[in-house]
Amino acid sequence: MGKAAMTGARALVQALIDQGAERAFGVPGESYLSVLDALYDVEDKLPFTMCRHEAAAGNMAEAYGKLTGKPGICFVTRGPGATHASIALHTAFQDSTPMILFIGQVARDQLEREAFQEIDYRRMFGQMAKWVAEIHDPNRMAEFIGRAYRTATSGRPGPVVLALPEDMLSELCKAQESNPHKRIEAWPSPHDLSDLLERLSKAERPLVMLGGSGWTKQAVADIRHFCEINNLPVTASFRCQDRYANRLDTYAGDVAIGANPKLIQRIKGCDLLLVLGPRLGEMTTGGYERIKVPVPEQSLIHIHQGAEELGRVYQGDLLINATPSAICALLRDIDLERADTWASWTKAARADYVAWNTPVPNPGDVQVAELYTYLNETLADDAILTNGAGNYAAWLHRFYRYKSFPTQLAPTSGAMGYGVPAAIAAKISEPEREVVCFAGDGCFMMSSNDLATAVKYDAQVIFLVFNNGMYG
Repeated sequence: MGKAAMTGARALVQALIDQGAERAFGVPGESYLSVLDALYDVEDKLPFTMCRHEAAAGNMAEAYGKLTGKPGICFVTRGPGATHASIALHTAFQDSTPMILFIGQVARDQLEREAFQEIDYRRMFGQMAKWVAEIHDPNRMAEFIGRAYRTATSGRPGPVVLALPEDMLSELCKAQESNPHKRIEAWPSPHDLSDLLERLSKAERPLVMLGGSGWTKQAVADIRHFCEINNLPVTASFRCQDRYANRLDTYAGDVAIGANPKLIQRIKGCDLLLVLGPRLGEMTTGGYERIKVPVPEQSLIHIHQGAEELGRVYQGDLLINATPSAICALLRDIDLERADTWASWTKAARADYVAWNTPVPNPGDVQVAELYTYLNETLADDAILTNGAGNYAAWLHRFYRYKSFPTQLAPTSGAMGYGVPAAIAAKISEPEREVVCFAGDGCFMMSSNDLATAVKYDAQVIFLVFNNGMYG
């Protein structure tokens, strides 16, 4: 095949580099040893973070996707490796996080025989990923990787799964060209934008809800400016509190499990709900009861980056397919001249949040709310906080004030065991930033074996473990 010939594994690694991959996570396995060899040769360009468990490796890749907006890359071996990683894949799907999971597969001549650890991943992950495929021809490597990147980042972001037969990875193929992907932005039409502004201008009790994925620092800054000059009260969907600085006078709190009852009543009592980013899932809507299904009682403007999500559950008055970056850039400097009209409404919403956010005592020697007051005053504005799932997390969501974006890594899928690997991935990716992991005793023990990964890569994370003595 000439001087340009290379193995499928090297073509894979080169295609990842061409698409902008900067880090990969995984657990070594015999089914993709040739990929590990290829990664070793380019560790200065694409370092491989070796983890202790595939669930942690997957969660690290998912957390990386949340933190950077780029697809988190994870490699696992076939069978047990893939099933261990499936929890992270589920989180990436429910949280709309870009991620690509590569799975070693049995050799092509052994397929459909239930060979050692063989699984048909297209059937297994069909409902847990945006696209699942198996690469049989190494000469199509750049094509598959390019499509994987574009699928993971376009529309509603999410995970992609690519299975890699081990004999394909060692087969020689030609060198392949690959154009770097660029995220496709969905922009609102001029009519949509004017309709949105007209409806908002007529509202007496408007409320903005931010959340979902696809945000950038610029989009966060843009929507902040728009909401501040118009004095609009802002709330955040479940575990998306870093989309709007919690210290601002226009922030009214988050809508999650154990949300402020007064905020829930405010959502029910507003006459216009502007939802920018969230899908409006079960946790945010309180089992789909805080907002009536399918036609809400309040006027609903729903903006989402995935057109397929608009009208899926809630039949709003105005549905706009747009990414946060696109819509926020257009809204940024628009002054509706209603700030004075909405002043008392917004001030009352903020007062309710401040009262809810004020520490309350709990039984025992450790006063958890006071701990978060200390962290509010001590942690840097860009400190990254991670958590998994459990009752302990309700204290974090209620009493900590997120200061900037991106600083919150938490699974809206409700997966336990997420906080520890997410924190390790964050510290490895952003070594200069403070990273604090909050975990319950059960949540911590699900991934504590990857403390070895933290030690190996000198990831100096602060772990806070909350043991209420009530596991199970």
